[in-house]
Amino acid sequence: MKFEALRHRVKRAEKVVSVRVDETQCSWFTLSQAWREGWTPLRIISVGLAGGFLAGKLEPGGARFHGARWLQMIGSVSNLLASAQAAVASMQASDAAETAEQAADKVDEAVDPTPVAPVRTPQPTVAPVATPRAQVTATQEAAQPLPAEAATDLSER
Repeated sequence: MKFEALRHRVKRAEKVVSVRVDETQCSWFTLSQAWREGWTPLRIISVGLAGGFLAGKLEPGGARFHGARWLQMIGSVSNLLASAQAAVASMQASDAAETAEQAADKVDEAVDPTPVAPVRTPQPTVAPVATPRAQVTATQEAAQPLPAEAATDLSER
């Protein structure tokens, strides 16, 4: 090969290396940022509890883990993690409920409170039944059933 071709090849390889270094630094920055953001207080406490549990179970100088003890330890740790996840889900659900309630309040405030004139419908010519439940107005018939009524097919009216 000619000297110029070798020199060109080396320059191209140096450019490739510099691009790869920049990509690696960018990826490393992203990874370190995600790592720092991932360590929430709940996760730190969970890892500390799990580490303490493992250190206590290993009993330095004592017997090593065997079959049933491994399963027992894994079950205990999984129960700990499941209860922590349930607590987090419960907190998120209560936050979502509060947000939904606030949104409903805003919608109620935004609705125009002007009353709408009731629409008169002609009365049926059929004689009414003697029971008071049968005397339902037309607006009540058009209304949607309550959720409990829809779920149970029972009317509470």
